[in-house]
Amino acid sequence: MPADSLHDYLSQQGAQFGDVAGEQVAQNYGNTNAEHQALTESVGLADLSFRGCLAVLGDDRVKFINGQVTNEVAGLKPGQGCYAALINAKAKMQADLHVYRLDDELILDFEPGLVGAVTQRLESHIIADQAELIDASPHFGLLSLQGPKTHDTLEVLGLSLLEEPFAHVKSPLADLGEVYVMNNGRYGTAGCDLYIPAANLAKAAEHLAKAVAEQGGRLVGWQATEIARVEAGIPRFGIDMDNNTLPPEANLEIRAISYTKGCYIGQEIIARIRTYGRVNRTLVGYRLDADLAKTAIPGTKLTDDSGKTVGTLTSVIDSPKSGPIALGMAKRGSESPGQVLSAREPAQGQAIVAEIPFR
Repeated sequence: MPADSLHDYLSQQGAQFGDVAGEQVAQNYGNTNAEHQALTESVGLADLSFRGCLAVLGDDRVKFINGQVTNEVAGLKPGQGCYAALINAKAKMQADLHVYRLDDELILDFEPGLVGAVTQRLESHIIADQAELIDASPHFGLLSLQGPKTHDTLEVLGLSLLEEPFAHVKSPLADLGEVYVMNNGRYGTAGCDLYIPAANLAKAAEHLAKAVAEQGGRLVGWQATEIARVEAGIPRFGIDMDNNTLPPEANLEIRAISYTKGCYIGQEIIARIRTYGRVNRTLVGYRLDADLAKTAIPGTKLTDDSGKTVGTLTSVIDSPKSGPIALGMAKRGSESPGQVLSAREPAQGQAIVAEIPFR
């Protein structure tokens, strides 16, 4: 089946495409609010095939990756996975990723547009290890079910979802061969990712879309998933965190860092932060007033009463449930919920620091 057949199928379903990190991504299917409702109240089907995907092969693959990322990989058994950060020697982030341990390989899933950078970063540290990196993106697509009715949808499909986060299993899907089903709730509710051979993607999408519709759900685009992500307070690398971000600044301590594992690049600084003090800034939520809702963009600076810049907006959305909200950084002393900050020109208006996830 041609590689662009999934694009054709999604176009037939009303997909409006736009650029995300150099990839053509379905932005919406004509009704972003309804798509968001599916993600939060029933189930949505999202095409995430644009994300980066590397396979790590070789006898030393587990040992090697364990020495590169912040979370415990060496202790994973086949069928398990974890969320981790890839950092440099100064503990600054280079990517965040999901690590899945299969029988004979590791799969790394990360933000789009980073295959080259992540590959270069990892290969530069392969010295004596028997480890090989392969871009798996051309061979597999990623379709994702997200929402509270994910389990019901999988049951209709004859599939099951392991309860442990990031656990995965290989299962047959109709007459489309075997697929990998990963437990990965990406937007604050239940969810799973399905890795599907590229040749079967379009047929699989059609098959999954029918099962989703039976649960009152629908296909969902990037705009709806971004709204759900921000509502859940989940940062995205390249937007809310970047190459200048320390993982604890983005509230990744619990999800992405093991403080008991063996050595990895950047570990000394991560341990020092935990032992000796807090970071100087942290990820927070912001509620925007009407003026700022009209003028805010990612990168908008926020000031305190003295005029000192103490915050930055990173992800800015208009939530059907919570109104105009944002994620962003706040300096120490300005991160407490309820603090009111003012936008620096050319933006206008005020932002109130809010707890995340938004309620």
